[in-house]
Amino acid sequence: MADHLVLYSRPGCCLCEGLEEKLRRLTPPPPLVVVNVDDDPSLQARFGLEVPVLGWRTATGEQLLPRVPPRLVDTALLVWLGKNGFPGGSV
Repeated sequence: MADHLVLYSRPGCCLCEGLEEKLRRLTPPPPLVVVNVDDDPSLQARFGLEVPVLGWRTATGEQLLPRVPPRLVDTALLVWLGKNGFPGGSV
């Protein structure tokens, strides 16, 4: 998969589910992989209760993005992604 977003999440987290929904509603939706941190003890230790955490992966590594402001939606979210380095985020 080319550059894609990674959403570190956990089931039942309303902030996680809300961010995933906002990302999937973007036009066009960016490639997105959702990772349940509770399935991996190292991810659980790394992120704890800090989810949702959004990052993007390339062939050479991963970059974590700053916390997404919860009020961003649609075009504003795309612009924010672009400003924070995700190549698929722009208008």
